[in-house]
Amino acid sequence: MEATTFTLRLIDILILGVVQGITEWLPVSSSGHLAIIQNYLGLSKEEHPLIFLDIMLHVGTLVVILLAFRDDIVKIVKAVVRLDFKTEEGKLALFILVGSVPTALISFTLHGIFESFFENLLAIGIALLVTGFFLFVSERRKNNKELDYWDSLLVGIAQGIAFVPGISRSGITIATGLLRKVKKEEAFRYSFLLSIPAVIGTAIASTITEFRSFSTQDIHLPLVLFGVITSIIVGYVSFKLLQRMVMKGRFHMFAYYCWIVGAIIIFYHLFPYVL
Repeated sequence: MEATTFTLRLIDILILGVVQGITEWLPVSSSGHLAIIQNYLGLSKEEHPLIFLDIMLHVGTLVVILLAFRDDIVKIVKAVVRLDFKTEEGKLALFILVGSVPTALISFTLHGIFESFFENLLAIGIALLVTGFFLFVSERRKNNKELDYWDSLLVGIAQGIAFVPGISRSGITIATGLLRKVKKEEAFRYSFLLSIPAVIGTAIASTITEFRSFSTQDIHLPLVLFGVITSIIVGYVSFKLLQRMVMKGRFHMFAYYCWIVGAIIIFYHLFPYVL
């Protein structure tokens, strides 16, 4: 590989890793931003296995959640092994199962449609406006109830819809919990615990699908690893920021960012020669 090509690809992956780390947990849609950046950098799926890279970057930020909620995860696993679903951790395991079902069904049935949106900047811009709306209205509700099965199902449906680039997974799932009047701490924790099986499942399915067409001549694995490490480091910072914003009742402030970026993207799509 020529040095100039290596530098270009290293820079591309560094940018994508940073964008993934910042936007994965902040409610501004990491998939939407990755699609925007990929379009801006001129990266195409024919030249780079971008779907594989996207999945690996998501796995990188998933590591942050596994570390942040490691105690909860261990307790949930122990409850499942003991078949004890009466404890708080056991009930949470059932809630995660209930929420994961609609997520999987939506992803499986609408995967082709969602994937087509990655190259449609107009759709991404509109989706960001929708994300902003949910973020804004969610803070208007008082949060004082415990999570239940109906809440889990609705949050799971929201997570399935979040496969649309521009719809923030963390944003719409936390917002759904808040709109259901679930306590902020519960809505925040459940949103991220529910993301674990979704990201793992998507990673496995996409890796199997993309494996046949993947070539180390397109993107070398050490470069992918570099992007993953970058997304982990930056993702930890963004996760802590989101946690603070949710607990302090400032979750809705991210809506303004989504609206601004969404409006710019839509304007650019409609009037490409102006910007």
